[in-house]
Amino acid sequence: MRDSRARRGAGQVVVTGSAAASGYGPGTAALASGVLSGRPAFRPVQRFDVATRRVGIAATMPGNPDLRTELTRATGEACDDAGLSAAARARTPLFLAVHGGPEAFAAAVARDLGLAEQGLRCYMSACVAASGAIGDAAAMIARSLADRVIVAGGYLVERDQFALFDAGRVLADDGQVRPFSAGRRGLLLGDGVGAVVIESAAAARARCAPPTARIAGWGRSGDAYHPCQPRPDGLGLARAITAALQRAGAAPGDLGYVNAHGSGTRVSDSAEASALRLALGDAARFVPVSSTKSLHGQALEASGVLELIVTLLALRKGMLPVNAGYLGPDSECGLRLVLGEPLAAPAQLAMSLNCAFGGSNTALIVGLP
Repeated sequence: MRDSRARRGAGQVVVTGSAAASGYGPGTAALASGVLSGRPAFRPVQRFDVATRRVGIAATMPGNPDLRTELTRATGEACDDAGLSAAARARTPLFLAVHGGPEAFAAAVARDLGLAEQGLRCYMSACVAASGAIGDAAAMIARSLADRVIVAGGYLVERDQFALFDAGRVLADDGQVRPFSAGRRGLLLGDGVGAVVIESAAAARARCAPPTARIAGWGRSGDAYHPCQPRPDGLGLARAITAALQRAGAAPGDLGYVNAHGSGTRVSDSAEASALRLALGDAARFVPVSSTKSLHGQALEASGVLELIVTLLALRKGMLPVNAGYLGPDSECGLRLVLGEPLAAPAQLAMSLNCAFGGSNTALIVGLP
């Protein structure tokens, strides 16, 4: 039966608050300053013993932070940034992306912040967990199924996951992430905690809350190709990109920036470059691209929300982050990369991409309000 609910159009899903913490430190200001400095946040791991590991580098915050504490702080700061009253918070569900997705953990964070008990969701699909949550929240709001959702995600570099990535020889043993570059040697992990308040433009207007950005489009797809490796021709990711563009009512050439997944691994980067060329066509020759994982590291389940915030900050500042670690061109990764230093560009629309093991792909398109 056809859904009779009125659907909100592109531009009617907005971001009214955000907060983050990363290897650059607490706060969106530290994140923006660090990323736009072009200096990666990687440093020797002190949080646990890495003496027997092949790699001992990650983008970590000082000390041994607690994930629940950091998530509660960031989510509360996002609510404050959005000007949410206690009553509004009590009506707003939390979509939380964390490793393992324990519902009890998510419920505890929601209780700490006075958020709605109903509608709580957990996302645990690795690098697309938070971006999938953002897409779901935007879709619910666009379909008038919700007025507001808080999406948060968190990952702190810890011993077990670090050991798995190191044993799998996917960590870069030269201490740099080099997306789309010749000589790239793998990824590096990084702390990441982020939260965004997403709501309908009407709900924001009703409480006189100015939007900081709009969620213009979203798309997702599955490769159905391999348990770990992406589809080499990029067709799956290209479908997600195309779906996001269609929802946004945008042409490929309307994009002013792409914050790519760009893990720095040989197979993933070449497949993503193929997907961008396939989905964007001729526009792939001139749309600026970088992967901010080369600066703040791979934040796993939190990647989608952290990188969305980075992308929004880049749009607001009119500066596009550099694709760090670049050594030289790779014939399989022909894109217009932001190299050398951040690029001053008054972009109005940008896209953030994330991919995960199992061939999961997400594309989020965001714009200035």
